[in-house]
Amino acid sequence: MELRDRINAALKTAMKERQAARLSTLRLINAAIKDRDIAARSTEDGPDGVTDFEVRQILGRMIKQRQESARAYEEGGRLELAESEREEIAIIEEFLPRRLTEEEVDEAIGAAIAETGAKSIRDMGNVVGVLKERYTGQMDFGTVGPKVKARLG
Repeated sequence: MELRDRINAALKTAMKERQAARLSTLRLINAAIKDRDIAARSTEDGPDGVTDFEVRQILGRMIKQRQESARAYEEGGRLELAESEREEIAIIEEFLPRRLTEEEVDEAIGAAIAETGAKSIRDMGNVVGVLKERYTGQMDFGTVGPKVKARLG
């Protein structure tokens, strides 16, 4: 089942079961996807809309935004709002592939370095590009960058 179809099915279920918080988050996801669809239509990408890869990118961005908001709310002493952000993160993560363990991340980095033939720090962009293409939503690229740099440096 396509990712967009899974999100729509979850939206319908949330409506039927009157899950207000879940419904709100799923509507935000759909709105972000539709915004990207509209942007894609206005360029040469065509009327097909966004791919599952792009949807995963959108979801990854949404999670990152909510993590930053939760951190800011905690620093401001607004724990109920921080908890609300974490609940939204949990709902969004349901539609992403499971997170890779540290060992799996290290193996993926090694495989990407071998595949691209990377020898120096100059090749870091190619390695990270391969990783983003295959593992968007499965690893935190904020921590992957320094690991790749350490392996190539």
